[in-house]
Amino acid sequence: MLTNLFREAGRPLLMPYAVGGYPDSESCFHILRSYLKGGADLIEIGIPFSDPLADGPVIQGASVVALRNGIRPAGVLDLAARAAGEGAWVVLLSYLNTILAFGSARFFDRCRESGVLGVVVPDVPVEEAGELQSAARERGVDVILLAAPTSTDARLARIAAAASGFIYCVSTMGVTGARAALRTDLPEFVGRIRKHTDLPLAVGFGVSTAEQADEVAGYADGVIIGSALVDVIARNESLDASLAEIQGLLHRVRSMPSFSR
Repeated sequence: MLTNLFREAGRPLLMPYAVGGYPDSESCFHILRSYLKGGADLIEIGIPFSDPLADGPVIQGASVVALRNGIRPAGVLDLAARAAGEGAWVVLLSYLNTILAFGSARFFDRCRESGVLGVVVPDVPVEEAGELQSAARERGVDVILLAAPTSTDARLARIAAAASGFIYCVSTMGVTGARAALRTDLPEFVGRIRKHTDLPLAVGFGVSTAEQADEVAGYADGVIIGSALVDVIARNESLDASLAEIQGLLHRVRSMPSFSR
């Protein structure tokens, strides 16, 4: 399903990210709706976690707020179901311990029931992903594997052979967060992965402006924008102001040449 979504689009997909339940559950639902209104093709919702090793200060801070406000994995799955009911295509981001605590079979059952197409699990390397992938695959859900710029060609081949749905290409080493500039060797990195797979390749970590998104969309199949959008919510004093700024940014991205080809 996920792979077909990319292939049928005929252009790169815009993939905004939200921290599930931030700043609160109902506001988060309005943010997800604003993503759709802004032209999102596929929405990624993160399940807040107490020790998010891959996330920078913006997403960490949002996760702390959401957890303090009582959001739990079941609540994020409910948000995903509401977004899917609005017509959104949804993937989740979840750390492994969250899935194990929920129970893998039960978690992926809920994903299927909620309309979730895939789950990005950033702390599971390809060598340890098999059991999780099997449980998800039985329920029609993809476990999305990540690839990093430092990966050798042999490792990229191993990731590509095991992957399904799409491959999440990490644009830079380190944690999530807006970057003033992207790596100059990012096109080469994406090209290295393409030698091993025909799966869609989506780039995330650091993409924060319409111009950067346009650049990445020139060689990738999907562009993930996360921290820049979460920061909009943190900076604004009102939800309405956040929604207006979010939709403005997403509309600018969708108007860029690489997204209209």
